[in-house]
Amino acid sequence: MKRKIMFLAFAAIGLAGCNGGFKKGTGGLLYEVHADKGGAKIQEGDFISINLVAKTDGDSVLFSTYESGHPSLTLLPKPQTPGDIYTGIKLLAEGDSATIKTSIDSMFKKGQRRPPFKGKYIVYEVKVEKVIAKGNLNETVFNGRITNYMKGQADIMRKAEPAKVKKYIDDNKLTGVTTPSGLFYVITKPGNGDKPAVADTAAVFYTAKYLNGKVFETNVKEVAQKNKTYNPMMQYKPIHIPVGVRGVIPGWDEGLLLLNKGAKATFVIPSKLAYGEQGYQVIQPFTPLVFDVELVDIIHPDPNAKKPVPQVMPQLQKPVTR
Repeated sequence: MKRKIMFLAFAAIGLAGCNGGFKKGTGGLLYEVHADKGGAKIQEGDFISINLVAKTDGDSVLFSTYESGHPSLTLLPKPQTPGDIYTGIKLLAEGDSATIKTSIDSMFKKGQRRPPFKGKYIVYEVKVEKVIAKGNLNETVFNGRITNYMKGQADIMRKAEPAKVKKYIDDNKLTGVTTPSGLFYVITKPGNGDKPAVADTAAVFYTAKYLNGKVFETNVKEVAQKNKTYNPMMQYKPIHIPVGVRGVIPGWDEGLLLLNKGAKATFVIPSKLAYGEQGYQVIQPFTPLVFDVELVDIIHPDPNAKKPVPQVMPQLQKPVTR
């Protein structure tokens, strides 16, 4: 009997190790809370600020708020499918952190194409930074609290940005020029041709990065393959950008006019010359960006020709101002 009891004890320990401390939730969701502050759980419609990393079972990172240095700010929506990430977030409170696993199969309705991820789960590492509960607050009071919080966070990010840019330049030992607007640029390979003029079209290879070095977009095939951003549907060739006509972010408008044909350069662009306090798509507010560029050709306008449609990638488009 004693031997049997010992066997069962070891078996229980083994099962606990396999589950890794995870609890089961709705729709096949698994979760493990690492820090529990004991606050009120998040409800649908609450405003939340969260830092989040989404990974595959094999630890391949799909998305991370830490890459841009800012948490995600949103109103918690109603869960889209049973056991999705929104279901998991409702198990948490302000200050909590957790690992949440959502079943890939349960995320998609019958007939929808399953993403080509290996394994059974998408794994989220979540840290809840701030919660503003909707509760019984009227819209005016609720929105006012959100606005005040976001203004405070914007001030923090705005003040921190110059130090981040300086640290990047110092850490990478970049020796270049800072223009009066705040654009920092380094010519890494001099060109031997003319510089573009306003309204010329520049043909450009580029690689876009955050200050932590993470590449989030490029039209250079080898760089895309190396950084695991390769998209077989994308044409990896120079994009055509009308220069100096405010069709792209100000940092590009200014920077391209400084280059000779054939030149390669690195632009370190502060957010005021990129996407500012609004951000854009995956780019968070007050995010400085780094671009490695190569000006491969300059196309002068033909006064008798129709204006070409610029082949501009989304992250280079001029942000919409409000």
